[in-house]
Amino acid sequence: MDPKALFRLSYGLYYIGTYGIKPNACVANTAIQVTSSPAKIAVTLNKDNFTTSVIDYTGKFTVSVIDTDVSLEEISRFGFASGADTDKFDGFADYGKFGDVPYIAKNTNAAFLLRKEASLDVGTHKIFIGTVEDAVVLSDRPSLTYADYHAKKNGATPPRAPAFVYEKEDVGKVRYRCKVCGYIHEGELPDNFECPVCHRPATYFERI
Repeated sequence: MDPKALFRLSYGLYYIGTYGIKPNACVANTAIQVTSSPAKIAVTLNKDNFTTSVIDYTGKFTVSVIDTDVSLEEISRFGFASGADTDKFDGFADYGKFGDVPYIAKNTNAAFLLRKEASLDVGTHKIFIGTVEDAVVLSDRPSLTYADYHAKKNGATPPRAPAFVYEKEDVGKVRYRCKVCGYIHEGELPDNFECPVCHRPATYFERI
């Protein structure tokens, strides 16, 4: 099987917001409308994500649609660290709420509040199906596609993402991962290297 065929599928990029003991959010590339009346949306998250456990417990979550003006720094805040040991909203004021559940308002064009109706265990990931209880349009900017995220913004895919694929030609390659944001660099690190996402120096990288 050629795993590159999977890259032909069309994806967006989304923030999935939750609230348990604190506000939290992660980044996902799989969110699709599955019915129109009532409106229902399905999202897929890694079972190891902190956000997944919060949704399982509270039954509420938000989906914010990321637009083309987003920066890698903004995505890395929510996509390359765990909410289990990080307050992702610390110092971040650009968000709104549906009740207690946060949605990201910066460089997003729409947000939805969902009530979990069902979930499906699919191995490494879990699919949540939620009924839309509220929604807001935030801007007219176009949605960021997953292809644009890689092609135009040189974005990395965290290993926990549904679309992450190890390719055969990748085996044996030298890679380093930033211990702060999770960015993966291919090849040896120059002494003056700086993470393009969180701007930490080479000493913050570990070989993988």
